[in-house]
Amino acid sequence: MARAIWTGVVTFGLVSCPVGLYTATDDHTLHFHQLQRGTSDRIRNQRVNERTGKEVDTGDIVKGYEIDEGEYVVVEPEELDDIAPGRSQTINISDFVDLVQIDPVYFDRTYYIAPRGKEYTKVYELLRAALAEANRAGIATFVMRGKQYLTALRAEAKVLVLQTLHWDDEVRDPGKELPELPAGRAGRGKQLDMALQLIDALSTDWDPTRYHDTYEETVRELVKAKAEGQEITVAQEPPTATNVVDLMQALQDSLSTAGGGERKPKATPRKTARPAAKTASRKAPPKHAHASTSRSRATGTSKAELQKLSKTELYERATEQRVPGRSKMSREQLISSLSGPRHRRSKSPA
Repeated sequence: MARAIWTGVVTFGLVSCPVGLYTATDDHTLHFHQLQRGTSDRIRNQRVNERTGKEVDTGDIVKGYEIDEGEYVVVEPEELDDIAPGRSQTINISDFVDLVQIDPVYFDRTYYIAPRGKEYTKVYELLRAALAEANRAGIATFVMRGKQYLTALRAEAKVLVLQTLHWDDEVRDPGKELPELPAGRAGRGKQLDMALQLIDALSTDWDPTRYHDTYEETVRELVKAKAEGQEITVAQEPPTATNVVDLMQALQDSLSTAGGGERKPKATPRKTARPAAKTASRKAPPKHAHASTSRSRATGTSKAELQKLSKTELYERATEQRVPGRSKMSREQLISSLSGPRHRRSKSPA
């Protein structure tokens, strides 16, 4: 059973509901220890005076803010405690906004909110249902662990979700920060029409279970292979960038690979948070997936022809032919699979 990391009340108007705050996600990142090469000795970090080289006790460390080169204003821990906001007992919703007006770049961490007792479930469900019906989010601030947060409280199917938001001055302006952006919008033309067809051909319902952290899986396989003394499989090379001259051919080949641009059943329309037009410069340019320029070939290609291709080209052909397990294959295994009988198409990507 999950444990609440914060407890208090949610209020809107004169209505209040005691709730608990719970983390909504887990970190499954594979963590490594630092060791000295050639040994099993752990490496520990120490707090060292950079002038004397001597280790400093934690009680002798204070915080300093540099106001000029080499000149600091020293702040004691208790001074920070004196001005820190007290623990907030209330998530007081001050405004309700349309979800589509919140640019996703503002979203930070996600938490679940649950009522603290069966006697509060009716009030809780009333707020959840009202937010869902209105498709709005409640905007509120609260304090947790000595830090103040701006938050958006929104409704999911059975639960209230609280998402911390970045403050406005924390969000960078892409027009000022990024070195290269398109000078103008893409005009209506054959290339744009084909790009839209490709998007339509690859459109499907959102199903998060289809996607996996393949890098973490690969790292675990690497660790297992090294532990068992097995050969390490090198990942395929990244695809080459598509230039303007080859763009039309790349789009045509992509449509062919995707099934000729045939429409797939689209997801049931649902109102979700979309980027808001707060400032023109904060609209990110559309991202286009790189498409392979290699043509779809018939199966049964001779090994001699395949030996001339790079591993990237072999992988692209294996992708077109839906060869199962292609992402884990070596170059020779790809050649063997592509030169053999036609494989049955796999429903899930390798």
